[in-house]
Amino acid sequence: MDHIKLSIIIPAYNEEKRLARTLREIDSYVSRQNYGYEILVISDGSKDNTAGLVNSLIPEIRNLRLIDRKENKGKGFSVRQAMLEAKGDFRIFTDADNSTSIDQVEKIWPELEKGFDVVIGSRDIKGAVLDPPQPFIRNIILGEGFKLFRKLAIGLWDLEDTQCGFKLFKKEVVEKVFPKCLINRFAFDPEMLVLARKYGFKVKEIPVYWKNDLESTVKFKGMVKMASDLLAIRFNLLSKKYG
Repeated sequence: MDHIKLSIIIPAYNEEKRLARTLREIDSYVSRQNYGYEILVISDGSKDNTAGLVNSLIPEIRNLRLIDRKENKGKGFSVRQAMLEAKGDFRIFTDADNSTSIDQVEKIWPELEKGFDVVIGSRDIKGAVLDPPQPFIRNIILGEGFKLFRKLAIGLWDLEDTQCGFKLFKKEVVEKVFPKCLINRFAFDPEMLVLARKYGFKVKEIPVYWKNDLESTVKFKGMVKMASDLLAIRFNLLSKKYG
């Protein structure tokens, strides 16, 4: 395989229905670029045919790889494992439903040239488009309420959206930060960003176009676990668990 500039990581849990379309759309874009790339799907203990589907697409989609983990350990664990096993100079993770299309990586390259080490997609800053817009109640209670709690718990005051599933890290950030991360499930994103900052890396937030699935639900139980994870990060920082 050629030198790999970009690794595209897709954490997947029971995604056999949506994943083929996403992989073909990603392949359609990256296969036209003039740099080396890989597409790495990590199945997080899927109960459906996610792994079989990916394997069936390997002859069709160039540079597609699968990590098929039999035990479900959480999206954070999956992203960390795949990021550390990836080979690219730049490593981005994105969602299996393709809510942020991979061509938006073109907005990221100029920021890297300015010296940023981590570039994250945002649905909450000027220039971002949510299609369709978020319902008002959900935006206020889940969006703004969670954001305030996150800022009070662990900081990152200048970042508006830590939860958008479109984040690119330079190789050296992955190698330095990801082995230190401890959160496996809900609040793994802010933990990565807090630690990137802790180690002196520069983080940039950019607006993205986001296909908003109004049918996707954020359960109250999930919000409670997210809050619990944020408090755990706060404790880990105070007790110097991150080194």
